[in-house]
Amino acid sequence: MSLSSHSKLKEVKKVWGPAEAEIVKSFLNNYGIKCVFLGQANPTSYPIATDGLGEIKIMVAEEDYDLALELLKNIPD
Repeated sequence: MSLSSHSKLKEVKKVWGPAEAEIVKSFLNNYGIKCVFLGQANPTSYPIATDGLGEIKIMVAEEDYDLALELLKNIPD
């Protein structure tokens, strides 16, 4: 599925940093699921100290949401 400007997005996972976000993105892309990131981690901050400011939300198209959730159950937190 491809994300278009008309796709409604749903959050499937929150991660703490761009490296982890890219791993999840790559995993989902392997199954044909495109995703986008909301939020941006500050590479000089520590997630624990920033009270959520370092989190990245991984968003997928609404029609891919159920499959993405099921696939992500196999990835340890």
